[in-house]
Amino acid sequence: MLHIPDFSVFRGEILSLLGPNGAGKTTLLQALAFLTPYFQGEIIFQGQKINSAKSILALRRQVTMVFQDPLLLDTSVYDNVASGLKIRGLKKKEIQQIVSQNLERFDISHLAQRSARKISAGEAQRVALARAFAIQPDILLLDEPFAKLDQPTRDSLLADLESVLRQTKTTTVMATHDRLEALRLSDRLAVMNNGQILQIGSPEEVMNKPLDEFVAAFVGVESILTGKVVSKEKGSILVAVSGQTVAAIGEMDLGETVALCIRPENVTLTDLPPHELSSARNVFRGRIVKISPFGLFYRIQLDCGFPLISYITAHSLEKLKLEEGMEAVASFKATSIHVLRKKEKLPV
Repeated sequence: MLHIPDFSVFRGEILSLLGPNGAGKTTLLQALAFLTPYFQGEIIFQGQKINSAKSILALRRQVTMVFQDPLLLDTSVYDNVASGLKIRGLKKKEIQQIVSQNLERFDISHLAQRSARKISAGEAQRVALARAFAIQPDILLLDEPFAKLDQPTRDSLLADLESVLRQTKTTTVMATHDRLEALRLSDRLAVMNNGQILQIGSPEEVMNKPLDEFVAAFVGVESILTGKVVSKEKGSILVAVSGQTVAAIGEMDLGETVALCIRPENVTLTDLPPHELSSARNVFRGRIVKISPFGLFYRIQLDCGFPLISYITAHSLEKLKLEEGMEAVASFKATSIHVLRKKEKLPV
């Protein structure tokens, strides 16, 4: 069953639903638009419960949804963008003004008289978005609208959508599995799995302070180390992990089993000897197991007695002359570790 949370606090904000395929993101959007009846709880819109055919109709007139597939009508681009306005009975002159404004917003004015069947996938999604904004919705629901686009087209459309959203201050709920996409657009971020929202908060909070290991792994924490607290003093702890000791910040008890979440961008690699690194409390020698391209960075997998992942630039890779099989020195600050409690407690 899907649980509908209270979205009334997100007025004017952009909320991204982040989660794997099958997490329930699309179902939640469809439930909010009353396209599917299968949910628990209730939806309250502008202070009114949506529980009758009349209230559902009123909601649908103020909420619009854009899907992965543009779902355009077999007519011109202009008529597609105008379709919602015609249904609402607006006058021809007013329709022309609104359509022109939204064609311009998404840089498709030159396509106005083109058949919707004779435009590219990126252009079609621009038309779908222009059509959605034309009716000036109170809430815009986006179901992975960039998922089927190539990267250059996706980047261009994402930039334009971001600009329009900030300009119009339209309350938006967007489903995505792309962390960078969610970070770029979101005022708030919610991580979903199996129809449940596991955590919701600011992007910085969710990314850096995940509530559990599923959320941590999904938001890009690639090193999650399990160990037990062997020492504590004034808000800091030492955790035994695979024969090594890792310093972190926390108020856990002695003997408590914890998970240490370390983001790869917080792990620094160097060719300096460990004793010359004074700014980080955690310094470990490790063997490079694998080096692989990762977007604009390289992903370095190390064996430090425990697995550790670091992202470095191509310049750093070349400067350090790193190769698989060789040793490197990895360091990370105690303050950069997010500590999660585990259920079991082991003796010290």
